[in-house]
Amino acid sequence: MSTPESNSRHGEDLSPVAEVKTAVAGFVTEFKHFRDDLTERMKQQEGRMTMLTQKMMTGHRPALASDATAEAPHQKAFGAYLRSGDDDGLRGLELEGKAMNSSVAADGGYLVDPQTSEAVKGVLHSAASLRQVANVVSVEATSYDVLVDTTDIGSGWVTETGTVSETSTAAMDRISIPLFELAALPKASQRLLDDSAFDIEAWLAERIADKFARSEAAAFISGDGNDKPTGFMTHTKIVNDSWAWDNLGYIATGADGAFDLNDPVDAIVDLVYALGARYRANGTFVMNSKTAGAVRKLKDAEGRFLWTDSLAAGEPARLMGYPVLLAEDMPDITSGSFAIAFGDFHAGYTIAERPDLRVLRDPFSAKPHVLFYATKRVGGDVTDFAAIKLLKFGAS
Repeated sequence: MSTPESNSRHGEDLSPVAEVKTAVAGFVTEFKHFRDDLTERMKQQEGRMTMLTQKMMTGHRPALASDATAEAPHQKAFGAYLRSGDDDGLRGLELEGKAMNSSVAADGGYLVDPQTSEAVKGVLHSAASLRQVANVVSVEATSYDVLVDTTDIGSGWVTETGTVSETSTAAMDRISIPLFELAALPKASQRLLDDSAFDIEAWLAERIADKFARSEAAAFISGDGNDKPTGFMTHTKIVNDSWAWDNLGYIATGADGAFDLNDPVDAIVDLVYALGARYRANGTFVMNSKTAGAVRKLKDAEGRFLWTDSLAAGEPARLMGYPVLLAEDMPDITSGSFAIAFGDFHAGYTIAERPDLRVLRDPFSAKPHVLFYATKRVGGDVTDFAAIKLLKFGAS
């Protein structure tokens, strides 16, 4: 039998307020379960991440591109050799597809790792030298031979029933470009090499590239061919009207050691059109900065400068619409000098080189410093004498 008190309590249980309280209490309970479950999942995920990190620290990490480069076996082995002379890691190791010979004395050192080698090549190609415009080939031999057709094969018109006369045979010239050893000898203290923060590979690449670039640039222009490449400026030069193969033709300015006072621009125009049309399309001017300073002042008959600076970064300045290569080893404007060259140097000059770069570590000759004897083999010479013309600052 119900009483008023029990009915009152029963009425409270059925009230909306009580239902809301019950719902909130249930939500709080479920939220606590969800939070606990989420916390547990995060702990499990954290455990898996910890295990993955430990694996990465012990060398079992995925082969990402950057990590693969940093941990390349040949680069580590080469770095160890440079720092301490430990060459165990280099013995039998293949670099750039060639087996490393442990006979250091016979081979002249160990092949440089590909990363350092590419850094050196990049600087050489970007340096202001003839390499930028010449024909560059890689060879495995000690020389590079070029067969050049110095004359045209005879030809003529014939009719269907007419006879064909014998045509002349082309004359072939064989040009052999020997490869010579180019060397650099940077040095560093052993204390610096022992510093793990010191990037030995980058330091070595910078020193080698700087020495090689300066030596190459001079040889490709004025090298005498004795233990170095033959520069194009060392070949016999004759007036262009009398040009013959094995010589470089030149145009005279008409004034000794200067441009002609009355018509200074004429010499530049004559130089451009002294070059055959098939070479002219790929023509480049070569001169040093001092000569460029004089040339950029020249104006045509309408008062316009012949020289135009490039508006795009990395693009060369232009003279009469043709690019200008500033090579500081070219001669200055003096009496009878050949201070300006114009030609298709890709056709006219060939640089041959072996792709390998070697380094020999010498810790004895300059104690307490360590010497690094870096060598490569390179050669160069004119391969088409019709493709290059010179401007002589003389009366004739």
